[in-house]
Amino acid sequence: MAFSVKCPCCDAELQIDPDLKVVLTHKIPEKPRELADIETAFDRFKGEKQRRDDAFLKSVEAEKNRMNVLDRKFDELLKQAKDNPDERPRNPLDQD
Repeated sequence: MAFSVKCPCCDAELQIDPDLKVVLTHKIPEKPRELADIETAFDRFKGEKQRRDDAFLKSVEAEKNRMNVLDRKFDELLKQAKDNPDERPRNPLDQD
C-alpha cells in the first residue's frame, strides 16, 4: 500500500511503495508567477543588465588593482633580497 510524503527540499508530493522501496510517482507543485505584468518584467530586466554591467566593471577594476598589488609585493621582496644577499628564502618543501 503506497503512501504520500512531501519533499522537504522542493515541496514535491511523492508516492512511495514501502514493499518495493521505490518512488512510484512524484508531482512537482506549480510555482506562482513572480511578475504580474509585462512592464514589471521589463523593468526588472533592465535593472539586471545594469547590475551585470556594474559587476563587470567592478571586477575589471579589481583585476587592475591586483596587478599593482602584486608588482609592489614583488618589488619589496626583490629589495629585501638585494639588501640581504646571504639570506636565502626558505624552501617550503624543506623539512626542519
